[in-house]
Amino acid sequence: MGIKKMYIVVLFLSLACFSSAQLKYNDADTNFDNLLYVKAAKQYESIFQKGDDSQHILQRLGDAYFFNTDMENAVKWYGLLFSKYEKKLQPEYGFRYIHALKGVGNYRLAKAIMKIYTKKLDTSEFTVAQLEDNDDKLDELLNGQPQFYISNLGINTPLADFGPTYYKDKIVFSSSRDSLRFETNVYEWNNQPYLDFFMADTTDLGSDLVQVVNFSEILNSKYHEAAATFIPEGNIIYFTRNNYANNDLGRDDEGTNHLKIYTSELKGGEWTLPEEVPFNSETYSTGQPALSPDGKFLFFVSDMPGSIGGTDIFMVELMKDGSFSEPINLGPKINTSGREMFPFVTEERLYFASDGHLGLGGLDIFESELGVNGFGIPENLGKPINSNKDDFAYIVRESTNRGYFSSNRKGGNGDDDIYSFQRMKETCGQTVKGSVIRKANAQPIVDVNVILFSKDGTVLDRTITDSTGAYGFDFELDCEAKHTVKINKEGFLPGEKEFFTTNEKGYTKNVHLEIIKELNNLIVRENGILKIKIDNIYFDLNEANIRQDAAQELNKIVEVMKEYPKMIIKIEAHTDSRGSDRYNETLSDKRAKATGSYIISQGIEANRIESAIGYGEKTLLNQCSNGVKCTTEEHDENRRSEFIITKLE
Repeated sequence: MGIKKMYIVVLFLSLACFSSAQLKYNDADTNFDNLLYVKAAKQYESIFQKGDDSQHILQRLGDAYFFNTDMENAVKWYGLLFSKYEKKLQPEYGFRYIHALKGVGNYRLAKAIMKIYTKKLDTSEFTVAQLEDNDDKLDELLNGQPQFYISNLGINTPLADFGPTYYKDKIVFSSSRDSLRFETNVYEWNNQPYLDFFMADTTDLGSDLVQVVNFSEILNSKYHEAAATFIPEGNIIYFTRNNYANNDLGRDDEGTNHLKIYTSELKGGEWTLPEEVPFNSETYSTGQPALSPDGKFLFFVSDMPGSIGGTDIFMVELMKDGSFSEPINLGPKINTSGREMFPFVTEERLYFASDGHLGLGGLDIFESELGVNGFGIPENLGKPINSNKDDFAYIVRESTNRGYFSSNRKGGNGDDDIYSFQRMKETCGQTVKGSVIRKANAQPIVDVNVILFSKDGTVLDRTITDSTGAYGFDFELDCEAKHTVKINKEGFLPGEKEFFTTNEKGYTKNVHLEIIKELNNLIVRENGILKIKIDNIYFDLNEANIRQDAAQELNKIVEVMKEYPKMIIKIEAHTDSRGSDRYNETLSDKRAKATGSYIISQGIEANRIESAIGYGEKTLLNQCSNGVKCTTEEHDENRRSEFIITKLE
């Protein structure tokens, strides 16, 4: 539906002032003036096909599509208009033609219009950045380094969802979803249900919204409600609504229903009936309120007398006695001859949407630093926050650099959608590369997952190692900042390494990591000692020869040692207490050395067996020493071979 196509259209009718219509255009002009742009466009095209290519017809055709956000057709008709009547046009048409061109991504021609036509137009009474020679600045904006990660939210519908605002630990937003009414009220202009307030919970550090519910049946009327703000305590709301009282829409002398700001207080768990603020009017609109963090100042949008452009941002002070100061226009540094809308204020900045400052097309989001002398020169937030469509209603928690904004860009759910974002600090162009090797043998490891993290744990980029174990990230980092590279691969232990970037722009940081294979399940820790644990190996009576069944178990030792090529072990053989001490020690020593010889015969280097010693009955595991009567099973517990790991990398 687009932000131009919603309730706020009545707020911007000052942009749609055109030359008086001739009688033969009555039907088309009447539909146009009633905002029925689709119907009017068809009628104007029919007149054009009959040979009327007058300035009035071409202007109205371009405008009908422009105000309906059909920029492809707007470009077509504005192009014909400029080719035939460029010397007669008002500067507003250069402004609209440039915006339409940006809206279809034709920045090359938009820059040409900036450079050529704007010099021919009298812009003394209509000042916007688009009507200046800004092609270099536009290139900088188009090619600037992105500062944001954005994500379309799962709660968006094919209808309008926009205008999020913080409410305690939740988000309140406006939507045309019609989930509560049995009788659907439809806004005739766009054939969608009217806007109401809804509330949602945040999740995943604010990256998404869930559990959407109706915000208040008292505040939601049968007409539009949108763009709310709350005092810090959360018990007073200011919001925008059609001029609606006593179950009727109020209109001015020309029949226009303007917008007004209303306020309500939460008492006993219920919102009171809304009341108007005193600076509303029957003859102009006020809307899109935004409170300062301390709740002392209320910013809003209006086309009241004294406005610089179609809509300006104003400010009033909230007095201790509950009254308001006179509205103050924020002035030409913020406001232009275009539209400034959707203010949001933090302790340090003003954020707002504008089509009068230099942008990428439609409404763009800007920020202005708050200094001792007021607000500074607005800066465009760039892509991907801004697009060639309408981008607006930006809110942020500057402590986390996370927030939400609204857009009708392509790729959404069909209309205005709410997006979450994570803003990254401006980088100094540093990058990271490195390699991953296995710690045990210094061999490169392929297909290791490598993940780059910021200081706060945000994932910045992902990649995998190549056949040489190398990796690299294209993501550009801040100077003098801490980051972390983490690695993982199936069968290996995860690893990580922290590093700090330098203060040198364009520098490439080398970060090399070692990865350790997961311990084989035969490697166990007993009483703090690492061992290779296999089933008992058995020998024939009074013999030390390796039997076939013993060899099968010892082959497990061989495989583990091959898996860990730097592993070193020592072998200990033990007997029970039956037989003489001297005999048991001698026999166990022969068996230990036979065991070691077998392992070496299977390809394991001799120096990896630190020792092979028999201890006889010196280290019994139970009470079954000489002279103690024990069962066979108890004696068997002491008969064992142990493979103790003395080095493992």
